[in-house]
Amino acid sequence: MQMLLKGGKDKVVTLSYDDGVVQDIRLSGIAKKYGLKVTFNINTGMYFQEDGEREEFYGRMKLSEAQKLYINSGNEVAVHTLTHPFLEELTETEMINEIMSDRKNISEQYDCIANGMAYPMGTYDDRVVEAVRKCGIAYSRTTKSTENFGFPTDWITLHPTCHHNNPRLMELAEKFVQGDRWGRSRMFYLWGHSYEFDNNDNWDIIENFAEFIGNRDDIWYATNIEIYDYVMAYNSLKTSADLKMIYNPSAIDVWAMDKDGAFCIKSGETVYR
Repeated sequence: MQMLLKGGKDKVVTLSYDDGVVQDIRLSGIAKKYGLKVTFNINTGMYFQEDGEREEFYGRMKLSEAQKLYINSGNEVAVHTLTHPFLEELTETEMINEIMSDRKNISEQYDCIANGMAYPMGTYDDRVVEAVRKCGIAYSRTTKSTENFGFPTDWITLHPTCHHNNPRLMELAEKFVQGDRWGRSRMFYLWGHSYEFDNNDNWDIIENFAEFIGNRDDIWYATNIEIYDYVMAYNSLKTSADLKMIYNPSAIDVWAMDKDGAFCIKSGETVYR
């Protein structure tokens, strides 16, 4: 038996963008246009002052701007620590405070449970990983590109497919889209900072990527936490010794494939094969 994704699809695309900057507004519009989902990793201790006046449309959002953009958007708000430090340079208490303060603020400000994270600066060591686990984080994204489409073996060091400035971006996107149907389920994970598009005057990169890979019937578009929750639900399936009975104890319907084809195991259901 092999895992399929939501709706019996075998491909999922997700985006992860950091820091909570005003360029997220434009990125969100592009994502919505092409049916993509984004996980926004934010620092709740670094909002632009609410009564401040910008000289230009640049920098971090005000809390009110971020709430207007992220709440009820269908996207995910995830942890990026309170003040974006190099976590490995902190004491354990300081690390935990950075992570937990951000988690608590996100819950209060966006009325959601924040179990996902991206490492600030992409740096971490064994002490940081242990602190992240202690804080109840389900997954945490690194900045180490794999240039492949596999799912992580350890979600606390979740490596993305690539950054949007990767010169192979569209080559990888084409390879992903053209993959054989009913092969191993695959994930295309793109990350970056939306301010980079302004800095480098290259919004066409994300526009072209989104237009090419978005709005396809055979791809599931999901946030990071939606993918994590789905994979955990699939992994929780219970089977009989002869593999003929499959029980789904989770709250999520999952899909699988065996020699007889694709099938769904609904939440709380037992399937006989």
